Amino acid sequence: MDIVVLVKQVPDTESLVQIAGDGVSIKKDDIKWIMNPYDELAVEEALRIKEAKGGTVTVLSVGAQKAQETIRTALAMGADKGLLVNDPMAEGGDALATARILAAAVKSLPFDLIIAGQRAVDEDNYQVGAAVAEFLGIPHISLVSKVELLEGRIRCQRSVDGGAVTVEAPLPALFTTQRGLNEPRYASLPGIMKAKKKPLEVKTVAALGLDPARVGAAGRKVMVKALRLPPERKAVRMIAGETPAAIAAELVRVLHEEARLI
Repeated sequence: MDIVVLVKQVPDTESLVQIAGDGVSIKKDDIKWIMNPYDELAVEEALRIKEAKGGTVTVLSVGAQKAQETIRTALAMGADKGLLVNDPMAEGGDALATARILAAAVKSLPFDLIIAGQRAVDEDNYQVGAAVAEFLGIPHISLVSKVELLEGRIRCQRSVDGGAVTVEAPLPALFTTQRGLNEPRYASLPGIMKAKKKPLEVKTVAALGLDPARVGAAGRKVMVKALRLPPERKAVRMIAGETPAAIAAELVRVLHEEARLI
């Protein structure tokens, strides 16, 4: 079973995100970068399948040289090899342009199954996994919380509004992860040491045979016009009173007369 896992390096959710001077991007100098949390679920599930069925796990990403750190993290968890598409031509792309690069890179690899996070926590697009499957012409199952591999097929339980459904698809296929699928393991010290010696290949857009006009900023379909921080919230107003009944009465008055909500 040859498995490819799509990962992305994203800002740590605890980092202070500030808008850059151009008004359409964020300041990146002081940000701590981590593996996208939903991609951690994807790596863990790939490793569990490998442990049960055998095979290889290849980690694939598009990004700057720094993204090698995230791939090395996956290698330290137990993945076998990594591939990074690092090319200025790939920078500034939207979800579709990124998916086109990933799909082209996947075509250069042996694969029976592709696993990706349902979304990246930086842009929340929910689009890359589905677009990669479309470019490859393979089935796509999203928001998966349980996986079972059958003979030549995959059976997944996926989340829907108000519940879950079970879906089957022939292999090769791509599925995206949902919380509850597993609990990602930590990279052990021996794993970190081994990761330094595992193969990590770097390719360019040209090496994948892609037209530069269809990837990166040149291939964007969605344009960012401006980034703005959310408006500051008003200070909390505490309702005081000598008794619970008095507090309730004052709250009703404020909601009715001042806030005009009731």
